[in-house]
Amino acid sequence: MGLRSFIKSSLRLLRLARKPSRDEIWLSMRICFLGILIVGAIGFIVYFLAGVLRSLGV
Repeated sequence: MGLRSFIKSSLRLLRLARKPSRDEIWLSMRICFLGILIVGAIGFIVYFLAGVLRSLGV
């Protein structure tokens, strides 16, 4: 991919880009927050199970 084609595709992308609406931003924030909660819950469960197994001497 040459420099000229990169610039053309970049300009085409910038012409199509638009500012997201308030609803789109809130939806993205909710999805990110839900993902963070899920990853945190999985980490907590793993940490809790490791502690239980460690106390049982396994």
